[in-house]
Amino acid sequence: MTKARKVEYEIGSGNVFADLGLEDADELLTRAQLGHTVRLILKAKKLKQRNIARLLGIDQSEVSKLMNGQYHLFAEGRLLAFLKSLAAVIPPTLWC
Repeated sequence: MTKARKVEYEIGSGNVFADLGLEDADELLTRAQLGHTVRLILKAKKLKQRNIARLLGIDQSEVSKLMNGQYHLFAEGRLLAFLKSLAAVIPPTLWC
């Protein structure tokens, strides 16, 4: 029988970027949250990248970056605009 080791840990602040000491932590967290929400909605719609590009008004290469979680490449305002575009497509009941 092996003896259980005590694992040391630290409780995070709720913002992993701040915990890592990044100076723009709040902005990075906001982008991550917005980008993840956009991605979840798009995944649920099962749209092809060319259709997503047309819907959001962006290039397919940008769709790829968005769907691969590279949210830091998009400004907060742009991510919010994507959500606004999707609001016309997604029934409000799915926003809950």
